[in-house]
Amino acid sequence: MQHWQTTRYRLDLTRPQVMGIVNLTPDSFSDGGRHAGVQAALAHCERLVQEGADILDIGGESTRPGAEPVPLDEELARVLPVLRGALGLGVAVSLDSYKPAVMRAALELGVDVVNDIKALREPGALDVVAAHPSCGICLMHMRGMEPKTMQDGDPEYGDVVAEVADFLRARDAALRARGVAAERIALDPGIGFGKRSEHNLALLARQHELLALGRPILAGWSRKGTLGRLTGREVDDRLVASVAAALAAVQRGARIVRVHDVAATVDALKVWQAAGLPG
Repeated sequence: MQHWQTTRYRLDLTRPQVMGIVNLTPDSFSDGGRHAGVQAALAHCERLVQEGADILDIGGESTRPGAEPVPLDEELARVLPVLRGALGLGVAVSLDSYKPAVMRAALELGVDVVNDIKALREPGALDVVAAHPSCGICLMHMRGMEPKTMQDGDPEYGDVVAEVADFLRARDAALRARGVAAERIALDPGIGFGKRSEHNLALLARQHELLALGRPILAGWSRKGTLGRLTGREVDDRLVASVAAALAAVQRGARIVRVHDVAATVDALKVWQAAGLPG
């Protein structure tokens, strides 16, 4: 697919799109607490746009392993003022949430994308996005239903790529059955969500197999634990590994990369494309 339809923008996927992460949480695994407060968060949004972000992905609840859920009112208070301000920055704005009430409030503001780690499995979530005429939707694979417990029991798969593909195919079909156009849907294999390092690396090595699902692939490798285990580096020292993983994902067909380090990723992609490399 050459485009991703969102509320205000028809995003051109012939060039990989860079989604900049904006965490409004005190406990995110990488940058928790750094952008607390509306003004600090909007300044971060502006900086990411200046660095070349095509999409801003704004979330008010940490989804790291073991994270505690955030009450609805608190999440709304965190995200709505920042979403409102970000909508004036001239790029697509994405809400990172699985709660239908937060989705509804964000879409009423005019948000472009709903990015849901639970792939719209919460009761009412399908109804919210299906009722919208054009918002983009990203469906992600996660083992189980809660970030708090997704790594419990040392996750096992028979064939992780096949199981992730089957899950995403089923969630895509559920949306299509509600009348949602295919061009609105992107898919995320969920790196680090209920998966061990070997599962994450298999999903990267065989990511091209997910292209058979016929939807744009969003890859989120930025600063993830697997990169730390490979390099021995702490979370704030994984820039090179994160950019390398983003390029590898693009080479294997990802059309959107979700990153903390926008400027470095944008620069790497410019060199990649100038050299005429795949993706």
